[in-house]
Amino acid sequence: MIRAMRLHDSVLTAIGHTPLVRLRRVVPPDCAEVVVKLEGENPTGSMKDRMAQAMIARAEESGRLRPGDTVVEYTGGSTGASLALVCAAKGYRLRIVSSDAFSEDKLAQMAAFGAELTLVPSEGGRITKELIRAMIATAREMASSPGTYWTDQLNNADSITGYHPMGEEIWRQTDNRLDAFVQSVGTAASLRGVSDVLRRHQPSITIVAVEPAESAVLSGGPPGAHRIEGIGIGYRPPLWDPSIVDEIVAVSTEQAQAMARRLAREEGLFTGTSSGANVVAAIEVGRRLGPGARVATLLVDSGLKYLSTEVYRRADSADLGRATPA
Repeated sequence: MIRAMRLHDSVLTAIGHTPLVRLRRVVPPDCAEVVVKLEGENPTGSMKDRMAQAMIARAEESGRLRPGDTVVEYTGGSTGASLALVCAAKGYRLRIVSSDAFSEDKLAQMAAFGAELTLVPSEGGRITKELIRAMIATAREMASSPGTYWTDQLNNADSITGYHPMGEEIWRQTDNRLDAFVQSVGTAASLRGVSDVLRRHQPSITIVAVEPAESAVLSGGPPGAHRIEGIGIGYRPPLWDPSIVDEIVAVSTEQAQAMARRLAREEGLFTGTSSGANVVAAIEVGRRLGPGARVATLLVDSGLKYLSTEVYRRADSADLGRATPA
């Protein structure tokens, strides 16, 4: 049977309603069922479309953002692309502060949507607390101009509401049966937004946060440099609420990158490093819960955002070395 697809009046109404897929080959036999939400199916290839739309809509409703204003944000790329999409659809100018620490693919995507980029140099392409704070300081200075609205994603609770629909989608797609939800922490908005909904439906559900092992500050460790884009800012984000979390799992950059490559090759799911970290952690949780349980996590974005990074450059080089003529 062919399912009818809805005709959308705007790209903004195409955000959300992404598929949920069961992992089959990367999950060991002694593990719970692991299902993943394919957020790369959103218009920019990222779950951040949901929060960008919510932040802009709430700012318009409250009068903080008016026609003709300029939007400003600091971002590693996915939030910037999502804001650029929303601003393009609504007619706002957008100024983005980012860095060479993030993939060239993300920077190019933001520019393609019309964002004006200011890049803060990093230390050897590494994501550090100092880099994040320098990006924030640059955005704060830009936001002092008249007619400017700073979305300020790390402090903007409007972003949390953008993920409530995702929680409802996951609950329906799992037929109202879910034992654990696992999500990596950048701003913490997605973890909070989805968990709020799932806990309302299933109070006993286990909520698990994921962070980089090299910068495990949520677990009480020291900040450090890592290469898992989009998470691990080096300090506790303002929206972080430890009371909603039952457990924190630390995953190394190497583990996250390796799982991202496995997902592409073994499951046909093309995604980035934070998604790889999510699946590593979901499997760890699933092995403890055992067969019969169900764990959900997010593939937060598309692997197309990481083609220029070592995650797939390394894999491509190895494959080319083994290739033979047809």
